[in-house]
Parts: sequence; structure tokens; C-alpha cells
Amino acid sequence: MSYEISRRTTLKRIGAAGIATAVAGCTGNGGGSEPDVRVGVLQPATGDLGNLGAPIQDAGALPGIQLDNEGVDYEIEIRREDTETDPNVGIERAQALADAGFPSVTGAASSGVTIAVAEDVFIPQEVVGISPASTSPAITDMNGDYLLRTCPSDALQTQAISDIAYNQEGVETASTFYLNNDYGQGLNDAFVENYEAAGGEVFEEVAFEAEQPSYDSQLGTALSAEPDMLLIVGYPASGEQILRDYYESYDTGTTIFVTDGLQDDDLPSNVDNSLDNVIGTAPSATGPGADRYAELFESEFGGAPGVFTAQAYDATAVHVLAQLRADELTGPAVSAEIREVANPGGEAVGPDNLAEAAEMAANGDEIQYQGASSNIVFDENGDLNAVDYEVFEFDIDGYTTVDQYSIE
Repeated sequence: MSYEISRRTTLKRIGAAGIATAVAGCTGNGGGSEPDVRVGVLQPATGDLGNLGAPIQDAGALPGIQLDNEGVDYEIEIRREDTETDPNVGIERAQALADAGFPSVTGAASSGVTIAVAEDVFIPQEVVGISPASTSPAITDMNGDYLLRTCPSDALQTQAISDIAYNQEGVETASTFYLNNDYGQGLNDAFVENYEAAGGEVFEEVAFEAEQPSYDSQLGTALSAEPDMLLIVGYPASGEQILRDYYESYDTGTTIFVTDGLQDDDLPSNVDNSLDNVIGTAPSATGPGADRYAELFESEFGGAPGVFTAQAYDATAVHVLAQLRADELTGPAVSAEIREVANPGGEAVGPDNLAEAAEMAANGDEIQYQGASSNIVFDENGDLNAVDYEVFEFDIDGYTTVDQYSIE
């Protein structure tokens, strides 16, 4: 089911799968009925990643809302679809977007969903996907023309974790506890490689399934050799139970590292523990447009933006500019313009002047989008060429960023 709406008050309420939002400017498409821009937002509002995915979905729709509020003369259609953090559902919803004529999509979030969607829909049907949150290293070698990302590969995140753990925290031994999917496996493998290269020793590598009623026995295996550190890779719905089981049965002061999937303000209160021994890393939003983006998000949705939301805003903004610069609304035409509007070589634009950037793109001007999360420079694989991570810690009220870590 889908229908079209055109005003901001209704935009705030959308969220169910399959709702299409037509954000109309003054004229749009020279008075015709077809949209000038059509971007799908394929993100999980439910499932294991639902807590993090819903705000990411909001941020993916935000450039269309912003341009409507700023009175652009283009009709922009944003359509949200919920993957339910399930690869099969993701394929179904991505296919619905492709069948409806959407040439590009912001999504997905889970690496497993993104890989499945790319293999079944994006790449064979030439739909441009830009993921704001899928960090599996396996994505690098897929197809940089039809699968890109505004988030960094976990091959880089694990460099940061390994350096912080071994060189800064003095943690010499580790075990890993990771979600049994592409995200968890890819991050685990990259961490083991980087941590051992730094000089550390890995005792146990234990995979777990999502949303189980207990993780007690698997935690016992992971902690059996008494490592100095336990790396947990997962999402909040599973992470809450894992940490409850840890604090109930295994709390001996082991340093716990978590990754971006567990950067959740509600995690301590849901676990009912301050998580004082937990350190985390996640891609940060340190782009030139970070402050303006944060203002827009808080004004529109009534709360502070979370992890990967700036990356989602940037992904949709790049889609919008590439579509306006393309000579037709097809995947190949949009793909040809992605790097033209993002990579160096044109006038710098961003969240502060997105309406002006849209006009410049439509006129075929040379522009360089510098975003909320980063400068957004894509390499030939569709990966970013430089990234920043935030290092965060928890207390009972949520998480706080305590340091920054940069990789080029």
C-alpha cells in the first residue's frame, strides 16, 4: 500500500513500510506529474536492529523534508520501506522499490540485508544503493557502481579497536562474541587479524544467534580462558540479553569492547547496569555540515540524532543531487553522477545550502557534496577514503563520546 502526501506535518508521522512521500516544490518537473527525484529509504524500523534503524530511516527522509521546507522547485518523492532486519524481507521491499521505478535507494542497514539486496536487486537490476550503516568488509568487493556506502568498512573500525585496546588500554588477550551474520562474522574476522597484527592474542571466537532467551553457556565458552577483553558484536535486542547474562554470571571486571551496533542510549537502563567496564567505537558525524544536520534532525524529530543517522542523511542527499544532475531517472544515469556530485572537483555544498546545491546539480554545475558525517569521497569500490570514529563509554543514563580516532 502506498499513497502520496505533500506537507511537513504528515511527513513527521510516516514510518510504516511502503508509504510514499511526495515532497512537492512550487512547479516540479516543468508542471508535469512525474517526480523530479525518487529515492527509496530501505531501513529497519523493526527486528533486531529496529531500535537503531528507525532514527536512521528518519534521517534518510530528512533531505526531502528539508528541501520541501526551503521551497525548492522540484517534486521529490521519498518512499520508506521496513526491512525488519531480515534479508528476505529486505529483498522483497527493495524489489517493490525497483518495480515502482525508484532508481536509487538509501539502504540497507544490516550488512546481511544489504548484501542480499545488492545481489538480488541493486546490482542485477541496476538500482543504485548507498548504505549508511552496512560495514561488512565483504561489501568492498561487490560492485562500486551500484553499491556504495557513507559508512566505513569494519576493516577500518577493527584497526581502531585493536589500536585502542592493545596500545592504549594495554589489553593483551581477547575473546570475541559475535552475531552470526555478515556483519558479525566480517567484523570478527577483521578484528582478529588486526589485533593479532598489533601483538595481541585471541583465545576464543564464539558466534551467537539473534534474540535468544539466554546466552549464558556461550558466554561461558567465550570467557573460559579468562581473556583480558571480550569483544561483543551485535545489535541492541540481542546485546541487552547478552549483557544481562554477563553481569549476572560472569562479571569479574573483564574489559568489554562493543561496536557501533550497540551504541544505544537505552542500553544501560534496559540491562539495568551502568556498563562501567564497556568501551565502544562507532563511525562519528564530524563532517562540515554536522551542526546544521543536527539542528535539522532535532527540529524535525524532537530528539538528538543517533549512530549512522548523519550517514543516512548524506546518502539521500547524494542521491537527490545525482538524480537532479542525471539526464533521466534510471539507475545507470544516476550511477554516472554519484561521484560527480560527491568527489572533489567542484564547488563545495552541503546541508547548509542543500536547496542551492539542488539547483546547481539540476543546472549541471560542478559540485562537491561535503556532508554531515564526512566529506563523502567515494573510491572505486564505493567505500570512503577517510573516516573518523568516536570512542564512547556508558553510564546509567546512556553513552558519552570520550575521544575521536581518525583513519585515512
